[in-house]
Amino acid sequence: MTGSSTAAHIGVTGLGVMGRNLARNLARHGYTVAVHNRTYARTQQLMEDHGDEGTFVPSESTADFVASLATPRTVVVMVKAGGPTDAVIEELVGLLEPGDIVVDAGNAHFPDTMRREAALREHGLHFVGCGVSGGEEGALNGPSIMPGGSAQSYATLGPMLEAISAHVDGVPCCTHVGPGGAGHFVKMVHNGIEYADMQLIAEAYDLMRHALGATPSELAQVFAEWNAGDLESYLIEITAKVLEHTDPVTGSAFVDVVADRAEQKGTGRWTVQSALDLGVPVTGIAEATFARALSGSVPQRTAGQALPGHAARWDVTDREAFITDVRKALYASKVVAYSQGFDQIAAASAEYGWDIDRGAMARIWRGGCIIRAKFLDRITQAYERTPDLPLLIADPYFADAVGDGLDAWRRIVGLAAAHGVPTPAFASSLAYYDAIRAERLPANLIQGLRDYFGAHTYHRTDTDGVFHTDWSGDHVEHDA
Repeated sequence: MTGSSTAAHIGVTGLGVMGRNLARNLARHGYTVAVHNRTYARTQQLMEDHGDEGTFVPSESTADFVASLATPRTVVVMVKAGGPTDAVIEELVGLLEPGDIVVDAGNAHFPDTMRREAALREHGLHFVGCGVSGGEEGALNGPSIMPGGSAQSYATLGPMLEAISAHVDGVPCCTHVGPGGAGHFVKMVHNGIEYADMQLIAEAYDLMRHALGATPSELAQVFAEWNAGDLESYLIEITAKVLEHTDPVTGSAFVDVVADRAEQKGTGRWTVQSALDLGVPVTGIAEATFARALSGSVPQRTAGQALPGHAARWDVTDREAFITDVRKALYASKVVAYSQGFDQIAAASAEYGWDIDRGAMARIWRGGCIIRAKFLDRITQAYERTPDLPLLIADPYFADAVGDGLDAWRRIVGLAAAHGVPTPAFASSLAYYDAIRAERLPANLIQGLRDYFGAHTYHRTDTDGVFHTDWSGDHVEHDA
């Protein structure tokens, strides 16, 4: 119903699919919701289609929209990231008062969020960069919500967001992530892990199709069975559904008529770029991001089809053993991707002073979001046991789980290489695992080379200090 004389608890401007569903979710939970869109017809459509789901206060102008809100005002912006978001915020700033809250619930790049937060703080306004995961269904029925911003803003905003979020075991999938750009940073890493997760699933599918000659429908059964075990997750669940689907036009398996070019909206690239800036190896996420780019490199792929392969022919004698090996390799690689993502969150938290609780992030990812999975309970428990855990994969549970699948992981990566099936995420995850557990890496030679051509110095294993060898002279070592 409408209520033009009713002061709204919260407002949503930008009524695309996500904004409309978020507004409906809020209204269904008993909040009076002001709604506004640049094109008023979209606001009217919301009222016609869903006005009976709760109390909405529609406005045609931004000024009326702001005036319809109870003070301190809370406005959720759900428009396209970048320039459109800046334009909406600029208009709002001229209408809001000190103490009001502006929430950007889109997929903003966290440096933009940091910039906006600082700018609005100058006006006495609270700016909250808020990650929302779960797509249009999550926005309506309960997403995972990752709000940043000030603790003061969360005192007002938090109860509403916690109410509309997904809940697991009675616990809301929403918490105050940290100040500044922390919320959008964590959402960015979530999406990066999502890239890795999907790439790993695709590699598992591809391996089984090549090695077993299995049909998509047969593989749908495999993934459905996996979803009943340790790999239980939203992505594994929908993989089975996509593989089972038949194209209504051709009658063929749906995946066989979909072009093999994966697109991306940028959050994976942002994650990798940030990891490079922070000096954190996120090899699984990086390979997944590059794999999407490669899939769209049509001229290069066309030319590459003429290259020699010298690949062995598949001859799998034990089908079930092979499927088990792929499952174990997938689980181990998945643990690496999450471990790297949490390392990146820890590094950013230290760099920007955000004090992010990694266990809480795992907890709010258990429901609502795209990467929700059974084993996120295990990640939460790992950080509860050791809040400053330096390496998730070193937690006893995950060390044992990965160790149990290590032989299978090595077999799968080796077989893929021998048979010419690309598995960049599987292989890079295994290489990371071996590198992180190695007592000594060949970086000593790299540092020697750097000192030779650029006098970049080196440390020694037998004494403290920084040294340089006079390579162009008498090869005498000097303190640097």
